[in-house]
Amino acid sequence: MKKIVLIFVAVWACCMAFATNPVIRVEGGMIQGVKEGKVTVFKGIPYAAPPVGDLRWQAPRPVLPWEGIRVCDHFGPIAMQADQDPNSFYCKEFYWQGLPERSEDCLYLNVWTPSKAVGKTAKKLPVALWIHGGGFSAGYSNEITMDGTEWAKRGVILVSINYRLGMLGFLGGNYGIQDQMAALKWVYDNIAAFGGDPENITLMGQSAGALSIKQLVTSPLSKDYVAKAIIQSGGGLAEPSTAPAKQQEASDGHELAEAAGYESVDAMRNVPYSELEAKLQPVIMGLLLQALTEGKDAAAALVTVPHWDGKVVDKDFDTAVYDGTVADIPYLIGSVTADGEALGGEGVRRFSHYRNAHSARKAYSYQFTRNLPGDDEDPANDSGAFHSGELWYMFGTLNRSWRPFTKADYKLSKQMLDAWTRFCKTGNPGWAPDTEASPSMKVFDIQ
Repeated sequence: MKKIVLIFVAVWACCMAFATNPVIRVEGGMIQGVKEGKVTVFKGIPYAAPPVGDLRWQAPRPVLPWEGIRVCDHFGPIAMQADQDPNSFYCKEFYWQGLPERSEDCLYLNVWTPSKAVGKTAKKLPVALWIHGGGFSAGYSNEITMDGTEWAKRGVILVSINYRLGMLGFLGGNYGIQDQMAALKWVYDNIAAFGGDPENITLMGQSAGALSIKQLVTSPLSKDYVAKAIIQSGGGLAEPSTAPAKQQEASDGHELAEAAGYESVDAMRNVPYSELEAKLQPVIMGLLLQALTEGKDAAAALVTVPHWDGKVVDKDFDTAVYDGTVADIPYLIGSVTADGEALGGEGVRRFSHYRNAHSARKAYSYQFTRNLPGDDEDPANDSGAFHSGELWYMFGTLNRSWRPFTKADYKLSKQMLDAWTRFCKTGNPGWAPDTEASPSMKVFDIQ
């Protein structure tokens, strides 16, 4: 009798879960999210076919349909990448739990939305599409800092994505950028089912994610799907005299294949990744070292980052800004203290000043300067914010960190969350546009 009761309770609990957790239809089939109070989360939604086998080093293909209801209660595998150095600063800061499952089958996204909006296509809530950083060789959509709960509570749907990295993402083509474009198009086509407005999508990213945003607001293949953009620690605008006419062209991959002992790229498509990495990585590093030895531009020698291909990346960001072909939308752009000139500095203000002088769609500047607690034994040593340090604050995930955050830190986090989500809603984060005549850079720090 007791066993029968237990079975009944288990069946009842399962039925209740299906009754309370919402089910919607998206491209590919029916999916079910997990309702967490006022926020519902859909984890691990496929937005494209697995880029494996013959689809390795190919543009992303449409998602494969599934039967029945796909329960989206766990994050999908992350892109293939190397282990983190356990002694590195960033491992101790962000990756101390280790990396999740890695797979070439990594084209998944996650959605956080207000529970009351799910299935309500008339809600038309603003949407933020987050692209993670990691130098185009590391990182993933559900890192410990990254969560959309606080965003959804403020009425903004947050989407985070994985995309191909390293040699699988960029060897012979801009496949990682094409993955991002496919995810953007998927969001545009499907976000209404979550209560979102496809005409109000804000792209945002940090570091390599911010550099990706620069590509997406420049490319004719993606810029028309973007309503606003947030560029965090991805640099600004170069001086007109130093803006390149185009980016460095990259090898089509065949020379690298031959150097690694393969007849062609096609011959490498079904080679196990471990073998591929063992044979190709030394060749890639050799090209980089050769460029450094010969005094050439090291960036031009990298074959595992976005590059000029005349189609996906047909123009660099600086040129697009100066010739007026960049997406004509509101921008929020900034950096942290440690970014310096490479990823912040005067280029941030130069971009805002130029855009505000040439467009009615305003640009806003910021700098994050909070010296996070827990690093310095000397409290008087205020070296400022480290690269990626703002992520804890703008996602509202301070409680996941080992750092001894104070009430002032939580207040600062709320300020950033309010500003970022306000920008997604209105195109204005809450301070004046940064113009040459009236400079206005918002500084985020504890009071």
